[in-house]
Amino acid sequence: MNTTIAMMQPYWFPYLGYFQLIAGADVFVLGDDLQYVKDGWINRNRVLCGGKPWLFSLPLARDVHGLAINQRRLADTAAGNLDSLLKTLALHYARAPQRAEVLPLLEGLMRFPDANLARYLEHSVRKVCAYLGITTPILLASDLGIRDIADKQDRVIKTMHRLGGNRYVNPIGGRALYEDQRFRQAGLSLRFHQMDDISYAQFGQPFVSHLSIIDVLMFNPVEQIRQWLDRYSLLLPAPAAARPVAPVASPAPLFL
Repeated sequence: MNTTIAMMQPYWFPYLGYFQLIAGADVFVLGDDLQYVKDGWINRNRVLCGGKPWLFSLPLARDVHGLAINQRRLADTAAGNLDSLLKTLALHYARAPQRAEVLPLLEGLMRFPDANLARYLEHSVRKVCAYLGITTPILLASDLGIRDIADKQDRVIKTMHRLGGNRYVNPIGGRALYEDQRFRQAGLSLRFHQMDDISYAQFGQPFVSHLSIIDVLMFNPVEQIRQWLDRYSLLLPAPAAARPVAPVASPAPLFL
């Protein structure tokens, strides 16, 4: 019997595959104590504006480099930026079939009154999961007491052992970074999540994939989205010869 555990940094309104990963796991761990990565997907994403992908972001207070996600805070100007974002979404998704249901959800999430970045994102992830009927337990990495481990694979393995898991599932983007033999030696199996090709109507224009879950919610009823939660493959690790040699000071996040 497999006990599947998946782990990711908290992202702001991530794409559908992120929620597939949560739904398919027995336990999901939010890496709130991982280092904040600038220009990643932690506090930004994409939606449709005028039929084209548009990048939106959550403004953060200026701070020193190297802080963890749970040490970063929203900027003092965030409330005004979020009000503008809500107006933009209301305008560009005015004809979206689920707009009336989704806009109030987004308004409540964006106006969550906690300025701590990790808690703000955690709240959003949990509420979207609840909206979609995803009941997977979500734990915080900072609550597990696994600290001061620089090697990303060691940290994952220790987390798996702490939680009693025996199958770790990582997004496909990290397939070249994890060593199957290392996990097998620890008594664990390793798989990689890859979302199937899923498309839906977007104002009658060519489909744009891998947008924020906001776009998925705007165009599709919850019942349809739930049917897509198991539309993915679990792939085996890449052969050792296919893995690139990472530089010593790689800026890559722990979970990809």
